[in-house]
Amino acid sequence: MDGVLIINKPAGFTSHDVVARARGILGERSIGHLGTLDPAATGVLPLVVGRFTRLAQFYNEADKRYEGTIRFGWATDTYDAQGEPQGQPQPVHLTEQQVREAAGRHVGHIQQMPPPFSAKKIGGIPAYKLARKKQEVVLEPKAVEIKELEITGWNGSEARFRAWVSSGTYIRTLAHELGQQLGPGAHLAELVRTAVREFTLTESYTLADLGEAAATGALDRLFLHPRLVLPEFPAVTAPPESVARIRHGGTANLPEFSKAPMIRVFDGQRDMLAIARRIAGTLFQPRVVLHGAD
Repeated sequence: MDGVLIINKPAGFTSHDVVARARGILGERSIGHLGTLDPAATGVLPLVVGRFTRLAQFYNEADKRYEGTIRFGWATDTYDAQGEPQGQPQPVHLTEQQVREAAGRHVGHIQQMPPPFSAKKIGGIPAYKLARKKQEVVLEPKAVEIKELEITGWNGSEARFRAWVSSGTYIRTLAHELGQQLGPGAHLAELVRTAVREFTLTESYTLADLGEAAATGALDRLFLHPRLVLPEFPAVTAPPESVARIRHGGTANLPEFSKAPMIRVFDGQRDMLAIARRIAGTLFQPRVVLHGAD
């Protein structure tokens, strides 16, 4: 059982919870996810299954897209609606234009401080464990890129937004900082991840869908077609004489993609053999072999 499943993570589940549930449904231990989602958030959580877990390395820096709501009037210790309010609610006297302008100042390459309630480790201990014990949490800022942060709606106290960000960006921190900059405090009230690079919400399935498909023997229809995975690498169907060499990790001449630094190599339409890199001229060397020799 090898491939990519796009799960629509429900609220209240950790990303690890989803992986554990999928392992139970599929009867497959080798499952990983491509990018943690906070428990309160919903949306796209791609799962790599079986030998496709070897592709996770290519998604370490994957961009993410989100939609959600920022509530103004008070901040929380976790920067989202799950946390404890920090002080009394404050009146909100902001215009949509003020919120838009403040959001626009975050767009670009910035240094962002992770929230104290996060999985970032301090001396090997996740920050949230220290924060829960009221211990000091000292974190370092991280360079991230906010490619888009657009306010799409405003009702006088809550801002709807759409964001496109680099890997490692905390939307909770953006909400908290907007509250600090504009005065009354703010926190992330709702968050939906709509995409992880090429994987989108429209292609996703619920855990209930996964369970039903497993029970009816229809799992194949839920797995993303392999040719849709890593589309930034050109796809080539290996000639029969090269298939065995590639399965053994050997080099192969693939002249039609001589200028591409990395390619996806297929045996037929669906069987992804490897991710290969060009080493000289038309000669490619497998970097990751998905279907090795039996």
